[in-house]
Amino acid sequence: MSKSKGNVVNPWSVMNEQGADALRWYLFTSAPSSLPRRFSAELVGESLRRFMLTLWNTYSFFVTYANLYDWDPSTAGDATQQSDLDRWLLSELNRLVKTVTENLESWHPMEAMLEVEEFIDGLTNWYVRRSRRRFWRSESDGDKQAAYATLYTALTTLLRLLAPITPFLSEEMYRNLEARVDSNAPDSVHLTDWPVVDESAIDDDLSDSVNLA
Repeated sequence: MSKSKGNVVNPWSVMNEQGADALRWYLFTSAPSSLPRRFSAELVGESLRRFMLTLWNTYSFFVTYANLYDWDPSTAGDATQQSDLDRWLLSELNRLVKTVTENLESWHPMEAMLEVEEFIDGLTNWYVRRSRRRFWRSESDGDKQAAYATLYTALTTLLRLLAPITPFLSEEMYRNLEARVDSNAPDSVHLTDWPVVDESAIDDDLSDSVNLA
């Protein structure tokens, strides 16, 4: 972009329309930091629709049904009747934590966030889509509890991984999912600990089977 050629984009216009997090996400994921990149408000809007709105819709789905059935996050650790889909998602989640941590520590934010994008695609288009009836059913059995606990774990872990890149979105999700319901939780997601990989939850054979399916 060049001011003399008149093709400069006013960043405030983009942030007022698309949001600061959408702008940050596009800048981090459109190209490695050392390379030039195309830029326009339309491209920022495309990344907003492709990633952030997809994540927000999944978050809204969870909140809507968790409130409808009065699901209590404090019971998440008690859900032991996990399906193969639950174990697959938790396996992929821990692989994501490992990959994102390694990439951020080696100063590769684009690679880290593209891994997040891929995970959210699987979360939305595979896990949630194949598990909807588990969230809708009227009886509160172990399978339903496991679905809520698994999706809650995925969302609360994701918002920590995203906090350095999309601080406002992560903060909004954190305050509603955790700070609002847990008086002992830190006031901000930016005061919480970084996720730690649970190696025992990673099941490569299961991941391969689901990817094949």
